[in-house]
Amino acid sequence: MVNQNMLALGQTRSCIRELFEYGLRQKAAGETVYDFSLGNPSIPAPPEVNETFVSILRDVDSLAVHSYTPAPGFPDARQTVAEELNRRYGADLRGENFFFTCGAAPALVSVIRALATEGAEIMAIAPFFPEYRPFVEANGAAFVLVPADRETFQIDCAALEERITARTQAVIVNSPNNPSGVIYTRATLEKLAEVLTRKSAEHGHPIYVISDEPYRELVYGGAEVPFLPDIYPNTVICYSYSKSLSMPGERIGYVCVPDRVEDSQAVYAAAAGAARILGHVCAPSLQQRVVAACAASRPDLEAYDRNRVTLYDALTSYGYRCVKPDGAFYLFVQAPGGDAQAFSDQAKARNLLIVPGGDFGCPDYFRASTCVSHEMLLRSLPIFEDLMKPYL
Repeated sequence: MVNQNMLALGQTRSCIRELFEYGLRQKAAGETVYDFSLGNPSIPAPPEVNETFVSILRDVDSLAVHSYTPAPGFPDARQTVAEELNRRYGADLRGENFFFTCGAAPALVSVIRALATEGAEIMAIAPFFPEYRPFVEANGAAFVLVPADRETFQIDCAALEERITARTQAVIVNSPNNPSGVIYTRATLEKLAEVLTRKSAEHGHPIYVISDEPYRELVYGGAEVPFLPDIYPNTVICYSYSKSLSMPGERIGYVCVPDRVEDSQAVYAAAAGAARILGHVCAPSLQQRVVAACAASRPDLEAYDRNRVTLYDALTSYGYRCVKPDGAFYLFVQAPGGDAQAFSDQAKARNLLIVPGGDFGCPDYFRASTCVSHEMLLRSLPIFEDLMKPYL
């Protein structure tokens, strides 16, 4: 016998991965495929990232490079990351506030498990990254969905407030958002902070924000991504360098528990304990050294921005409805006819791979990743236009 909950998770395929693997099979069979399924960075890492990997392997003692690290990470690497955020946001972070993990997913799971007290509820705001649900439910908490504001894809703070109970432990906030690309405005986050501060006082315990920030550096047109701990002190940050340094295969990120978080030492220790039992201690030594050296590096976003503008302008000219994204590398588009699964299936029949939004909490929308080649994007546009014609 095996754990039935884990069996169900293992047997449930991600629709994103299924589409991606379908595309690979079609390409192997010689078919032309227009694949907008996967959020896999398509621009090179900044040059200094590869150079740093090489220099470390060349110049640092091999035993030191490949040795175990302290469970939370190298102290100097953690301090370097803290100082970079302090420089950018005027924060007062210390290296001791950070715990390196093998990417954002282990960071999220560790914090969720740390906060999953008996009977706990953890909220997510649609549209949301689909893995939030199993992250929450498999770690002992109840998943509470806040419906989307389909006009702006900002947070519907009234709907969120209605769903807060005495059991609410945390709200997951993801900005820039996957799948919408929307950045939550300062006004939105200030309203959220007001609601959570008031409800925390009403229920007699803090309601934490878990800020999932893998797309924090991917913004366009000078848009601001507010630093959430400045707005709501009870914010725990989960971060990944996968998108910001274009190295998703290297799996490095962190949990940051600022000192201003209520019961910060207990929250940090509980997240560290969760990482321990989940096997996420000692993030790779080499990657820690690289991110410490490249903490201030940023990707060249020109290609992403060109794709974002090209696809948005084309789809809206064909009659599709979409909130223009200011961050990440996705468009979240209202499905013609209102059934994203049916529309996605129609597109799949033309080898145009778009992700239906049911798992994101919006079954009437689809996601298109814009981290693709510009040439492929241009060749796909006549198919998008043809698919829309029956609905005009």
